[in-house]
Amino acid sequence: MRILVTGAAGFIGFHLVQRLLDRGDEVVGFDNLNAYYDITLKEARLARLDGRPGFVFVRGDLSDRVAVGRLFSDNSFDRVVHLAAQAGVRYSLTNPHAYVESNLAGFLNILEGCRHSNTPHLVYASSSSVYGANSSMPFSVHQNVDHPVSFYAATKKSNELMAHAYSHMYKLPVTGLRFFTVYGPWGRPDMALFLFTRAIIEGSPIEIFNEGHLRRDFTFIDDIVEGVMRVTDRIATSNQSWNSGSPDPGTSSAPYRLYNIGNNQPVELLRFIEILEEKLERKASRKLLPMQPGDVLATFADVSDLVRDFDFKPTTPIETGISRFVDWYREYYQV
Repeated sequence: MRILVTGAAGFIGFHLVQRLLDRGDEVVGFDNLNAYYDITLKEARLARLDGRPGFVFVRGDLSDRVAVGRLFSDNSFDRVVHLAAQAGVRYSLTNPHAYVESNLAGFLNILEGCRHSNTPHLVYASSSSVYGANSSMPFSVHQNVDHPVSFYAATKKSNELMAHAYSHMYKLPVTGLRFFTVYGPWGRPDMALFLFTRAIIEGSPIEIFNEGHLRRDFTFIDDIVEGVMRVTDRIATSNQSWNSGSPDPGTSSAPYRLYNIGNNQPVELLRFIEILEEKLERKASRKLLPMQPGDVLATFADVSDLVRDFDFKPTTPIETGISRFVDWYREYYQV
């Protein structure tokens, strides 16, 4: 297939493009290489893709309506996997407009491109952050998610609503994927595993919010990519038994679906740090801090729909995933 992957220089996008190319797909990668985190890491990812048969990279910004329109007019895509977004919960506290430009205006441009080019299937990244103030665990796509606790989460919830509107109005098949705390080699420098690893190696203190009493459903990158590929291959369909009198948030009478992709095994942050210390063979200097605005106490993915529809469930143990990240980090940074 010929597949558009937005955010191709990003963490998940890079790994996904590699897998798609490995199986023989043609991929057009789209990314603006913004400076939210180290651009050289993004460039290093792209360098590993550059020159591979079937890969073409286009540099552009999601919020540029003309550039996105040209991307769709110049190409015919069998699938669109939309991973590009302004990420980060805490960054949204100080730079909310970046989220409007990328996550709202940018997503609208993608929807319009798919609509006018009759794209057979759009798959887009949502986030576990949409569960917000929900405390009923594990989190299910069949729960309402109407109480976001960060602006980032609000934009991701908005993406799901926008996608449903386009699916309903234009019969555009769309699938949203709620990712749960993705980690692994080539990961984002603003994420806990990267920050902690760097600090421990350098002998700096690590900042531990809510004194470490947070639980996250850490999900290894290979599991995320496998889930994305399986979902992308199967075009979303409507739920023929959907009932407007008792509406199911995870499906629709339109060709619209939502799935969680998470490890289904939450790990307390303190245990996460202990495993990292074991792999690095060093102890961390710990700076315990209170709960931060926009944070939630725990995330826990119900992946029963993913198992039922795609016969897939993430399985990588946290010990294996952290070990593979540490090996990559030592090699990449030569430490």
